[in-house]
Amino acid sequence: MRHDSRQPDQLRPIKVERGYTKATPGSILISAGDTVVLCTASLDDSVPPWKKHEENPGGWVTAEYNMLPGSTSPRKRRKADGRSSEIQRLIGRSLRAVVDFDALGPRTITVDCDVLQADGGTRTLSITGGFLALLDTVLSIPDTCELAEGEIFDPKKVFSNSVAAVSVGVVNNQPVLDLDYIEDSTAGVDMNVVMTGSGDFVEVQGTAEGQIFDRGLLDAQLELATSGIQQLSAIQKECIGEAWPI
Repeated sequence: MRHDSRQPDQLRPIKVERGYTKATPGSILISAGDTVVLCTASLDDSVPPWKKHEENPGGWVTAEYNMLPGSTSPRKRRKADGRSSEIQRLIGRSLRAVVDFDALGPRTITVDCDVLQADGGTRTLSITGGFLALLDTVLSIPDTCELAEGEIFDPKKVFSNSVAAVSVGVVNNQPVLDLDYIEDSTAGVDMNVVMTGSGDFVEVQGTAEGQIFDRGLLDAQLELATSGIQQLSAIQKECIGEAWPI
């Protein structure tokens, strides 16, 4: 039993509120235990300058990540840092892994992930919630929009799969799923795993934090991550309901 009474393979309670703000077509407030992230997605009917030179540029998806000053104690200074840059690149890569840019058409979607409260797992929760914000934005695009050569926009063609992420680690020599801050700060091994809804890996980030780990311990953590992603994917699908296009 863990310090918060969870089993090793148990996620923190996940809550999702869709349409949390009105200014963007995609807006998701998502929480895992005491970690809370606001994910919004904005639509721009253009592509980055470097993409305009391509013969069929298609669309683009990018992401930004920030921890608000009041998300931690003591206060986090409001400035860009290397950690935030690394995380937002991870979020962008993860979302782009399941997007067909030709089907999206010549438009850019920017997913902003702002951490309101941090208690571990902010980057993984940002990916899980960011995908929902991205999905809602794509669903908001009128199906009367034309793509290249007169093809009509179809949101069902934009996504090849869903994507979600979760942390795993080794705490007190026990592999556990979805670490909070207390566990993350004392973990012997810390990993972040990004996977599609069908079970394929997008990215695995694993680090020994004081103890080395063998293949058996790695496999045990990946099994936990796979189970966690399956649960998160089911939550994503339930959140969107009948509009789920994948």
